[in-house]
Amino acid sequence: MSRALCIQLINPNTSCAMTEVMAQTARSVAARDTQIMAVCPQEGAPSIEGHFDEAIATLGVLQQVKAGRDAGVDGHIIACFGDPGLLAARELARGPVIGIAEAAMHLATMLATRFSIVTTLPRTLTIARHLLHQYGFERHCAALHAIDLPVLSLEDGSGLAQQKVREQCIAAKKTDGSGAIVLGCGGMADLAQELTLELNIPVIDGVSAAVKMVESLAALRLTTSKHGDLDYPLEKPLSGRFAGLNLRDHYV
Repeated sequence: MSRALCIQLINPNTSCAMTEVMAQTARSVAARDTQIMAVCPQEGAPSIEGHFDEAIATLGVLQQVKAGRDAGVDGHIIACFGDPGLLAARELARGPVIGIAEAAMHLATMLATRFSIVTTLPRTLTIARHLLHQYGFERHCAALHAIDLPVLSLEDGSGLAQQKVREQCIAAKKTDGSGAIVLGCGGMADLAQELTLELNIPVIDGVSAAVKMVESLAALRLTTSKHGDLDYPLEKPLSGRFAGLNLRDHYV
């Protein structure tokens, strides 16, 4: 009998409440024998809403990837729509590393010829545009929309952010000509299934998408290539708070 698959779900911000929301969503779609190890850094930014926040979050992501690698997890998910530190994490990891933005965009192109993105603050729309270009999906994206509320409004208990996400998704379906909608924040993970039923089009949450991608790659026995730029980092004496990222004798 093969052992259970273990996927590390990394919330790059420090919100334990948001980590739990994403963990519940991940477990609801994971295979019965898949274990979800949900973690977030103890220090860093409470929410990620710009380039500065992403730069801070990257160190925490890499620390968690290293810890997950040492614990023997089979794959990692970076559960922030900016996919902070994704390529660096792929260098560090043995198993596959999936960012939720890349995962959601990929699935959207398999389900519709055009998709829209609904995210939080307007300033993050530029980050989403950069990712669309980087991943080659800019021609597939009809429009980007922001609810103009911060990430942490999704967990304040008022329901206002959730209602605004719903309104933006309805408006996107009516005006964009899109066949699918991508939710542009990990904190929206628990909204996708209900919105899919209400709008009668695919509303895609990157956390769920990433879980199924890691499971699929594991089933195919595929992992990140170590030939070329995603080979393990060059071994060198890291110092200070970075010393813990040294892989030392584990380049196998």
